[in-house]
Amino acid sequence: MAVDNAEQVELEALRARVAVLEAGQSHPPRHRIRSFLAALLVVIGCILAPLSVVAAWVADEVGDTDRYVDTVAPLASNPDIQSAAANRVTDALMTRIDLSTLLADAAPGDRPRLEKALGGRLGDSLEGAVRSFVHDKAQAVFASDAFTTIWTEANRRAHSTVDKALTGSGGGAVEVKDDTVTLDLGPAVDRVKQRLVDAGLTAVGRIPEIHTDFTLLRSEQVGKAKTYLRLLQLAGNWLPVLAVVLIAAGILLAGRRRRTLVAGCLGAAFAVGLLGIGLRVFRVIYLDRLPADVSQDAAGAIYDTMTHQLQTMVRMVVALGVVIALAAWLTGPGRRAALVTRLWASGIGAVRGTADQAGLRTGPVGPFVRRHRTWITWLLVAAALLTYLLWDYPTGWVVVGIALCLLFVLAVVQFLAVEPSGEDGQALAHG
Repeated sequence: MAVDNAEQVELEALRARVAVLEAGQSHPPRHRIRSFLAALLVVIGCILAPLSVVAAWVADEVGDTDRYVDTVAPLASNPDIQSAAANRVTDALMTRIDLSTLLADAAPGDRPRLEKALGGRLGDSLEGAVRSFVHDKAQAVFASDAFTTIWTEANRRAHSTVDKALTGSGGGAVEVKDDTVTLDLGPAVDRVKQRLVDAGLTAVGRIPEIHTDFTLLRSEQVGKAKTYLRLLQLAGNWLPVLAVVLIAAGILLAGRRRRTLVAGCLGAAFAVGLLGIGLRVFRVIYLDRLPADVSQDAAGAIYDTMTHQLQTMVRMVVALGVVIALAAWLTGPGRRAALVTRLWASGIGAVRGTADQAGLRTGPVGPFVRRHRTWITWLLVAAALLTYLLWDYPTGWVVVGIALCLLFVLAVVQFLAVEPSGEDGQALAHG
């Protein structure tokens, strides 16, 4: 009976030890809370990623006058913008030209030249001939270098109004009405009037000063988005830093950091990619809801120009996220990643073997690289990161280019670090 009791006590002791071991292998509550916090931080960081891109764009594009002017300056040479502006000025002038006294008021010396200019277009409609004549003069002004200067200066003066329309801050003389931002073409009208006077339409010179507007931005959604864009403007470049810090904190808290790094980078790239798709979809909606009197081509050109930098930033962040995730995956212990790594090493080893057979030697460089390979690798990664950080407005192709350059240099390091084989290696060792 005593034996049975002893066996029973020993069995209970073994059960207790098994229970302790099983409890140690299971995830304690603290570990689960840590994993939950890590996932939460990464998710919040991914949600903030597209907002960070918009915040950086608002700070650089909307908040910086010089940056804004540099962005819209190429629009002055856009044929759609020139045509829309010429139509707008032509309409403004035609409403103020008295056709009944136009030829009568022309100076006697100018009448032959004017009649010759209009003669080929008179036909049955004097108004049509004059409109065509005025439009040609307006088109010539907007196609000239003078319009580039007028456009740049007008946009510089209007920038504060664009800022006010989008964020609610700033001021400016250009009017924002009914969620519409317009640009005053008054200086361009004056130049068109002068060309018409020089062509013989002296009556045009007596027309009072005209301030006609050219629509830069018009949407019912501007007023609704104003508050959010203002908040993003205030956040400025701190929001991207916050998003990166949150994702990094989540990675540090996670139990499987490499897997969390891959998931965080791909999640941020996916979220920002959705922003890029949203910009394309909103472009279609924006153009469809414009009034009939607004040029679709000109409005599309302005939208594309204004959001070009934002689209570039979207592609850059997506490329950066994919590159970092791919690098983290390839350096991990996964079976497929190990296969890729072995193929990489085998390929470089084969090249090195061919070079050895051809008599190519690395000299003292090879042993030095083998001894300090880890340090050299980290220095190259740091140099690539520094290049990216110091690059002024990097694009997606810049990110891919830096990654490919780093990959090539790492291949060279791997080539130099490979042990020479066969007799050449023994000769080198004895030498």
